Amino acid sequence: MKAYPFRSSLPVFAVLFSVFAVLASVSAQAQSASSSQSSSNGPTYAQEKAPTLIDPAGPTVSLISAEPVFVMAAALNACGYDEGLDDSAPVRKHIRDEMNQAFAKSEEARTQRDALCLYIAQHRMTGTERDIAQYISLSLYLTNPPELELTADLTQMPPDSTQVVEILPILRAFVAATDLHGIWLASHHIYDQEIDRLHDPLSQMIVATDLYLKMPAATYDGRRFIVVIEPQLSPSMVNARIYGTDYVVVISPVNGKIPMADVRHTYLHYMIDPLLYARSNAIDREQPILKEIRDAPLEFRLRSDTVALTIECLIKAIEARTMDTGIPEYKIPAGVDRSQLPIYEHQRELYQQKVDAVKVATVEHDMRQGYVLTQYFYQQLLLFEKDPASLKDTIGEMVYGMDVEQQEHRARDTEFDKQADEDVLQRSEPRQLTGLDLAEAKLAAGDVTAATSMAQKVLASESDTVASVADAARAHFILARADLMSVHPGESEDDAERTVDDAVAQFQKTLATSKNQRLLAWSHIYLGRVLDLECKRDEALAEYKEALAQRDGQLDTRLAAERGVKAAYSVKGHGCDEDADEDVPGAAPTKPGPPAQKDAVKPQ
Repeated sequence: MKAYPFRSSLPVFAVLFSVFAVLASVSAQAQSASSSQSSSNGPTYAQEKAPTLIDPAGPTVSLISAEPVFVMAAALNACGYDEGLDDSAPVRKHIRDEMNQAFAKSEEARTQRDALCLYIAQHRMTGTERDIAQYISLSLYLTNPPELELTADLTQMPPDSTQVVEILPILRAFVAATDLHGIWLASHHIYDQEIDRLHDPLSQMIVATDLYLKMPAATYDGRRFIVVIEPQLSPSMVNARIYGTDYVVVISPVNGKIPMADVRHTYLHYMIDPLLYARSNAIDREQPILKEIRDAPLEFRLRSDTVALTIECLIKAIEARTMDTGIPEYKIPAGVDRSQLPIYEHQRELYQQKVDAVKVATVEHDMRQGYVLTQYFYQQLLLFEKDPASLKDTIGEMVYGMDVEQQEHRARDTEFDKQADEDVLQRSEPRQLTGLDLAEAKLAAGDVTAATSMAQKVLASESDTVASVADAARAHFILARADLMSVHPGESEDDAERTVDDAVAQFQKTLATSKNQRLLAWSHIYLGRVLDLECKRDEALAEYKEALAQRDGQLDTRLAAERGVKAAYSVKGHGCDEDADEDVPGAAPTKPGPPAQKDAVKPQ
């Protein structure tokens, strides 16, 4: 395991996990689902045991890769986890290809994948990235393969990780059947390259932040922070936890880049949390302020906890003071005649005014969001920057010297925004659909003409590359479904038959050219449905069984194929028996309908 120590400590923040554990030495509050306990210093929470990769004797901060996290991320990818795939590093698709080769060669690998994917499908809770987070959380408490054993009792682990702990025997069988350890060994050098790229940017961020705070890392001896890279996760995700005094974050880098502003935000938490939680009794004076922010668009934790609110406001103020405003820095040219200096100094003053205006506007925005102490700390930081003392030495004066009544009045006069800012981990813009992705979206929206045109355009391009062949197979699959959707109840039987025949031909071209198991499986399912509607039950059964044999690992595929095996497909108004198949709402009476879920037509 390649690791890099830093000269300072690097914490991270993630609302995604919605969990923090107590900083034991200073009675810090945790954003965790752990059971609470009473304390004279404010609320504290039951501590969770440190994750497996925390080495008490290791460096204060390490940048590493971890095989248990790799294994869990690979398992999720094998079962349809596609978030951020197009934006991910190439190694993510490479690992998928390696696993697909293992599935193609081994019946046992396909069997174990099916069991794994069924478990994941059955334990889907929210349909969001929180579903992924619980598995990553569990992976932090595992030993390396093949054992993949827990390193803590369930009572000492984060609650979300224990919700999926039953996956472990299934995961072990999956890892062995696909030789994931071998894939890890073959891909590990790529992880090391990403670590090399990230080391300097992270170090530079830490040094710059320490210089502003005037606080060396040695202030917090004994604390650990581990950054784990895992490119198989979405680059937009930042999965983080705090365990006692130890911090762990799992990120997905792309070409040496990560959301550094989010990382820095939590580095500030790492440095500041102990300072303010140690003064929680004094901060309790701010309780009246909480009454004035009840209508602010803040999460409940910040509207109900004075320490948490104070920490966030101080960090917001520091970020405003040190932000990159985007305004090009104005520098007085070298060699300027002394008589001309007033002109250039005036230009520099104008530049500084513009910069200050942007920073003040940021503070005002934070105030409207409910961070009502941001303006107070911003003004205090102006004095702090002129003082050689560190934040550790001046934080007491900032806290004890606060005029709470004045800040309460300021909060009362603040007109809050109606909505909160988007979560820092969900700021990425929706991906602009192009090519066959756009064709799929058009088809799903019922725009058959547009989808057909886009698919035909792909087929018209002459290329024999692997990617082009795969796109061509997918284009045939889109055209086949577009043909089926073009069949209308009012048209003649001959016209309908020709259209269905065209669809069958396109499905057969997909089968002849595609290596994507999902496309192959659904092509067989569609062909089976067509044959059922033609009352050719034996031939239809053969198609459904072929779909099952593809073993694409997706629950919707297996259920659709199994339904086809159990009973002939039929639609209202047409079929070989009187029962209509309700599998597809809105299906036309003369054609098989599309899969019930959009994932059924989305290649993986």
